[in-house]
Amino acid sequence: MEALFRIRGGTPLRGDVYINGAKNAALVIMAAAILAEEPVLLEGVPALGDVSTLSALLASLGLTVERLEDGRLRLQTTDRQPVEASPQWVRRMRASFCVLGPLLARRGRAVVSLPGGCRIGDRPIERHLAGLAALGAEISLRQGFVHARATRLRGARVQLAGKAGPSVTGTANVLSAAVLARGETTILGAAAEPEIVDLGRFLIRLGARIDGLGTGTLRIEGVAELGGTVHRVIPDRIEAATLLLAGAITRGTVRVEGMVPGHLDALFAVLRQSGCHLAIGGDWAAVDAPSRPLPVELCAAPYPAFPTDMQPPFTALTTVAAGTSRIGDAVFPDRFLHLAPLGRFGAEIDRQGSRAVVRGVPRLRGTEVRATDLRSAAALVLAALAAEGESVIRGLGHLHRGYADLAGQLRRLGADLHTDGQPVDRQAPAA
Repeated sequence: MEALFRIRGGTPLRGDVYINGAKNAALVIMAAAILAEEPVLLEGVPALGDVSTLSALLASLGLTVERLEDGRLRLQTTDRQPVEASPQWVRRMRASFCVLGPLLARRGRAVVSLPGGCRIGDRPIERHLAGLAALGAEISLRQGFVHARATRLRGARVQLAGKAGPSVTGTANVLSAAVLARGETTILGAAAEPEIVDLGRFLIRLGARIDGLGTGTLRIEGVAELGGTVHRVIPDRIEAATLLLAGAITRGTVRVEGMVPGHLDALFAVLRQSGCHLAIGGDWAAVDAPSRPLPVELCAAPYPAFPTDMQPPFTALTTVAAGTSRIGDAVFPDRFLHLAPLGRFGAEIDRQGSRAVVRGVPRLRGTEVRATDLRSAAALVLAALAAEGESVIRGLGHLHRGYADLAGQLRRLGADLHTDGQPVDRQAPAA
């Protein structure tokens, strides 16, 4: 039976909740473990569908992936021969494409299926391929696969910025390849997201030489080989933001612990504009929302601006604002699949080109909806928490890809939420 949430909304959420490790950091770090000559132990890896998918892919590429207790994952290469990443896994999520750079650098050859993932707009891979070609790789596309070959990569100047800003997964692929290239590589237009910084720190622990993490320019001095390490994955800033928004949309008081507040400065700024009261500590943040939020204008953009992954959940908050909000997304201008299902809750939203115009209503009403992607699923859960009456949320396979235990976390905050069935991953299977 397909999994679903039954949520009876209208209750302010209150209490404390702890955050899991960051999905987007864990995935690129797991892919980079291909580079390691010795075992890698990752701590704080969330139990997610995407982590399971990438674990299966890495196992097919000759790595032993062992899930230990307390969120630890042990990875070790036992067979260096496989170089083909099957579409059975890569087409299920885009992050799997990040094995391309490590395979090429470590094994001299890579055959990787074109990526899949959530349908949220154009996400080209040209910058990945151009960056690897600049490092000396021979690249070709044949029948839905990227074929890459290089006896030994060489350092180069690589430009990764595109019209929508830096490529996060492109930065992960090129950075992971450059650490084993001969000589110095300079990556211009590099992504500065915390997840890329965490990947860089992991690579440095393996023995890589990298300067400029957290900036748009990375300098890498290639080394002959990398060892092993123990590394703790950073907390998930998107999960933290989702739970803070759950407090805001229900006019509650929620404290999120075990996070890095500095990763969410852009969200905090917009929450303050919306009239929410915030308290922030060294590893926690709390929101207090005694009344309807005020309308805001925002446009999601690359870090450190407002994150695109928080655009759908924040749009849910604006549906109950006391006025009209305008929401844009410069990263994925077509990321608005959540607007129609939000309308089923009684939200008043118009799509005007590359932005949504949201006229806040005093209250939402319960309904039944189906999620179409990971972050739209979170937006619909938030709307259900605020709505009067019962709501049913389907398509939870998407939600399980990015949230380890959102239902349990919300219940601990007082949400009237019940689950039926088992998560179903509706991502496209292999062709």
